[in-house]
Amino acid sequence: MRILITNDDGIHATGLKVLERIAAKLSDDVFVVAPESDQSGVAHSLSLADPLRLRKISERHFAVKGTPTDCIIMGVRKLMIDNPPDLILSGVNKGQNVAEDVTYSGTIAGAMEGTLLGFPSLALSQCYSPEGVFWDCCETHAPGLIARLMEKGLPPGVLMNLNFPACPAGAVAGTLLTRQGRRDAELMKIESRFDGRGNPYYWIAFERPDFIAGAGTDLEAVARKRISVTPLRLDLTDDPALKHFAEMFG
Repeated sequence: MRILITNDDGIHATGLKVLERIAAKLSDDVFVVAPESDQSGVAHSLSLADPLRLRKISERHFAVKGTPTDCIIMGVRKLMIDNPPDLILSGVNKGQNVAEDVTYSGTIAGAMEGTLLGFPSLALSQCYSPEGVFWDCCETHAPGLIARLMEKGLPPGVLMNLNFPACPAGAVAGTLLTRQGRRDAELMKIESRFDGRGNPYYWIAFERPDFIAGAGTDLEAVARKRISVTPLRLDLTDDPALKHFAEMFG
C-alpha cells in the first residue's frame, strides 16, 4: 500500500512525525508532502494568486509553500503522478477537529482534497487538555483502526474524520461511530488587545464548554474518552431543503 501524508501544522510539526510512524506500521512506501509553515484554519483553500514553491527535503519528504490542499494536489498530480497513492492521511492535528471545526480545518481539507481526487482519505486529530498532548493515544490506536476502515472500504465521496481523546492510550474507553456535532455559536468572540504603541489589535477567540453536547456526536465521544469516527460526505446538498423549496421552483 502506497501512502501519501500531509497536515496543516507544517512540515516540522510533532503530529506529522507521529503520522509518519503510524503510516510506517501500515506500509514501507510512504510519501510526505506538507506545508512549509503552519496552515491551521485555512480550510479547503487553494493558492491561485501565488506560485507554489516545492522544497525537497529527502527522497520521500517535500515541503510546499502553500495549503494542505495544494500539498495533496502537488503530491498526486506531480510527485506521484506515475504511481499514485492507495491511501491519503492528513494530520495528526494538534487539537480536536469536531463539530464546526471541520469547516475551518486544514487537516480536514487535506483529506477532502484526497477524496475529491478519488483516493481513500482520512483526517486524524489528537485532542489535548491542560495536562498536555497525549500523542501516544493516536499513535497506539490509529494503525489498527485505519487498517479496519481500509478493509471495510470507504464509500465514494466520503472521508473519515478520526478524533482521539485527550488521555493516555490505556485510558481510551472505546471507539464510537459518530455524527458531526454542533456547538453554541455564542462561544466565538473577539478578544481585544493593545500593542506596544497603544494601537488596538484583535484575536478570534473560542470558549470551550465543559458540558457534553449531543448524544452520538463527535463532541460527546471525545468528552467521554472515546475515539470518534465520523464519516463526512463531499456532497453538501441538503435533501430536506430540496423538498422544502420544491414548490417554489416547480
